[in-house]
Amino acid sequence: MSTIKIVIGSWGSYSACNSRALGSSPIDLSACSCWEQIEKSLKKQGFDLGGIDAELFVQDIDGLPNNCADWDYINPKTLFEILSKSGVLNSEYLYHVFCAYLEVRTFDEFAERVERLGDNWNDEIYLYEGYDWEDYGKELFEICERRLDDDLIDYFDFEAYGRANGLDCAQEYSNGIIEITGG
Repeated sequence: MSTIKIVIGSWGSYSACNSRALGSSPIDLSACSCWEQIEKSLKKQGFDLGGIDAELFVQDIDGLPNNCADWDYINPKTLFEILSKSGVLNSEYLYHVFCAYLEVRTFDEFAERVERLGDNWNDEIYLYEGYDWEDYGKELFEICERRLDDDLIDYFDFEAYGRANGLDCAQEYSNGIIEITGG
């Protein structure tokens, strides 16, 4: 199972340059069943959640793309609750879809999708792993039950067809094509 680990920082400790300015030890979110477990861990590490350490932020994150959000401005509790609600922390498949989604969309879009659709957030998201635009174009062509004579098939530009027909709903990600048709 892939894990998402975060280091939680405190704006108060960061500003005061005290011993907690560098944040918590890494916390594996999939090992936590509720936010209270995370709070308990932070308290054991010396965080004063009712005082100087009341305002928390995600100081570092491992297991997610870095460019999909400004993690410093996402509350760790909000992050944990969204990931829990989505099922991403407990399902390798959902984690995989989530990471592909974050390569082409933002975390805010994901959070809004989860709020709207709950654990059905991944409905109408399809991964075409290992596909390029040509493979995607061939797939679309076959799905539409279109036919070309064998002597013409080599001259058809499936890559252009895939790009043109996927314009509204498909994007390239690091491991293929992701199609987001609804939600």
